[in-house]
Amino acid sequence: VVGSGPAGLAAAQQLARAGHLVTVFEKNDRIGGLLRYGIPDFKMEKTVVDRRVAQLGAEGVLFHTGIEVGRSVPVAALRRDFDAVLLAVGATVPRALAIPGADLAGVHYAMDFLTQQNRVGAGRSVGPAGQITARNKRVVILGGGDTGSDCLGTCHRQGAHSVAQFELLAEPPADRHASTPWPLWPMQLRTSHAHEEGGERDWSVSTVAFSGDAGGVTRLHAVRVDASPGVDGGLAVAERPGSAFTLDVDLVLLALGFTGAEPTAAKGLGLSLGPRGTVPTDGYATAVEGVFAAGDARRGASLIVWAIREGRDAAAAIDAYLRTPARRAPHGPGIPLSGSSGRYVTSGSR
Repeated sequence: VVGSGPAGLAAAQQLARAGHLVTVFEKNDRIGGLLRYGIPDFKMEKTVVDRRVAQLGAEGVLFHTGIEVGRSVPVAALRRDFDAVLLAVGATVPRALAIPGADLAGVHYAMDFLTQQNRVGAGRSVGPAGQITARNKRVVILGGGDTGSDCLGTCHRQGAHSVAQFELLAEPPADRHASTPWPLWPMQLRTSHAHEEGGERDWSVSTVAFSGDAGGVTRLHAVRVDASPGVDGGLAVAERPGSAFTLDVDLVLLALGFTGAEPTAAKGLGLSLGPRGTVPTDGYATAVEGVFAAGDARRGASLIVWAIREGRDAAAAIDAYLRTPARRAPHGPGIPLSGSSGRYVTSGSR
């Protein structure tokens, strides 16, 4: 299993309980993926992750951290040494904002900010040069989704001077809109506890540029817009005449969503990512024999509960594949040594 987020952990547990020997590779220093480093502690305490990882370990799942498949471990080794491979690498490539000034110091991707805070919360130190902090700063978060909300709550806890969250779309109605009747996901305004703690929210805002002094961002330039569905499935955005405004800022966090999976492992296995940056599958099986995909890597960035469901369903598909007559004779996988070397040793038969 490549990736130890919710999809990878769910699949690993189901496969172990079905009687298979499961090895999980994680590129970070700790197991948990998005659960560990993407979600703030105030939203999910990491003791929950630790408890589940300990449970999986007791059930026989093998974990190896600091190993990035496709870089520190050759992808070909997985095909050689394991009977099946599950790509559960998530959808971690952030959507960029291609506007003037986006390369100024003080403009950061939301996940870089959240991951660093989670590492600090776990006891890791960060040097001043690499520190991303909201303390005493005027912060603007671009993006009105869950990731933006997580950034908002984190900024409150770091002691930001002020925080504003901008969304490109119009403000949703307070109650369920008629266009999304039950059981569809409702189109309506959602307020998290982070919003209740403070900060400003604004809608129909498009940021067009950043400017600054001495290489650092100090001003955000934006316009008011009207956004509507486009003919190609995207958005048609029309600027409101005379609506331009400028805001003084010290820190900008880009929470604009994700464009798909990090492609290294998939490409190493001979897979091309689809138009949405995800791994194409038939069910959960990819076009490569014995290789499967699940979670955000397969469906795109979504909810944790969907990743868990996908991990369990992918485990069922892998179990069925491994129980076919042609796959019943185990060949003894190579089990990676602990650490980040990516070396393999032969473990013999199961």
